[in-house]
Amino acid sequence: MKNASSKNKPHCAKCGVPDQEKICLTSKGRGPEFCPTLYNREAWEEAKKLLSDSDIREFARQASIQEAECYINRDKKPFVAHPVKPRLQEIIEFAGKMKYKRLGFVFCDGLRREAASVTRVLENQGFEVVSVVCKVGGVPKEEIGISQEQKIQIGEEETMCNPLAQAEVLNRASTDFNILMGLCVGHDSLFLKHAEAYTTVLAVKDRVLGHNPLAAVYTLGSYSERFLKSKLR
Repeated sequence: MKNASSKNKPHCAKCGVPDQEKICLTSKGRGPEFCPTLYNREAWEEAKKLLSDSDIREFARQASIQEAECYINRDKKPFVAHPVKPRLQEIIEFAGKMKYKRLGFVFCDGLRREAASVTRVLENQGFEVVSVVCKVGGVPKEEIGISQEQKIQIGEEETMCNPLAQAEVLNRASTDFNILMGLCVGHDSLFLKHAEAYTTVLAVKDRVLGHNPLAAVYTLGSYSERFLKSKLR
């Protein structure tokens, strides 16, 4: 094993090694010169040290158990992946495994109907739900230097999204686990950075694709060619 150098910067997304031969998937495997399993030993050894913390280790253990339980017929050979649980069910089951009682739920105002439905489901499953909408606080966008020309509706009153306040409300509520749904790009980052409890994502916002951003990736060879053939910034 070696440590990473400028030559060996990790690029796992560009790895062309077949799955059955990857060093990250089999102990007798191999990797390219940019493989972090081979050339970034300090990083993953530091990560292993974190697992000596009993809380982190248990969280990781239960997450791995939850991952496996999303498939059926795991004892059959050859194994054929057959997933059977939607993400909402995964979140419910994982929170149960961790014995969480109070769930924090942050959502975009544009998904308030969906938020009401999710809350109903979670409460029906026996959880206490503390929910906070993105517009909490009613702070005008002008307070962060937004001009009229930079608003969604120019010339109208607009309240800023306030992920920092969402995080602070949930921190003060001492939530056991947080669920994020539909926050804008960047706003979600601020929440994740400042929330004290672990957070999982139920859904991300994609205004054009019905909150399914991978649709743009799946259609790179057709309807989404502009991402490869045009400069977007």
